[in-house]
Amino acid sequence: MAIKPTIYKLRVNLSDLNRDYYDTLNLTVALHPSETAERMMARLIAYCINAQADLHFTKGLSDVDEPDIWVRGYDEQTNLWIEVGEPSLDRIKKAARSAPKSAVYSFNSKSSVWWQSVENKINQAPISVYQINWPAIQQMATFIERTMDMSVTITGDSAYVACAKGECEVGWVTLKE
Repeated sequence: MAIKPTIYKLRVNLSDLNRDYYDTLNLTVALHPSETAERMMARLIAYCINAQADLHFTKGLSDVDEPDIWVRGYDEQTNLWIEVGEPSLDRIKKAARSAPKSAVYSFNSKSSVWWQSVENKINQAPISVYQINWPAIQQMATFIERTMDMSVTITGDSAYVACAKGECEVGWVTLKE
């Protein structure tokens, strides 16, 4: 019998000062059995950075044909493809082919090594790549509760995250735009 994902209910009061986007997001996030809490938090930050109508978490690790997060149009065409982690070169190329806008949010301690291995191979690909601060993601992962209320304020290249268990600032660096 397969192990089922752990379900989290998050209410996020989002203030994105970069885009003048303000919303209260009621999210259901599934933590896949093979996924870490840090990866789930990186997915949440990527979601908040790109928040818009019709943005959805996908089956992610459970379906290799889907990204972690996407926007699909009414015609079922993918308009935004977001990968979280350090995807393979083939996966990056698939993202670039599958949507007019695509992005990768790398986040762990091996992120710099991964970037060095793919940087020259994707220079011409129409994809944005960001590196999220790993210690900040680790700190954010300590806040996880099955039901959470949190505030996320985005300004510049960082998000200030506050919830009942604590607060932290999660920064990122643009590696490719």
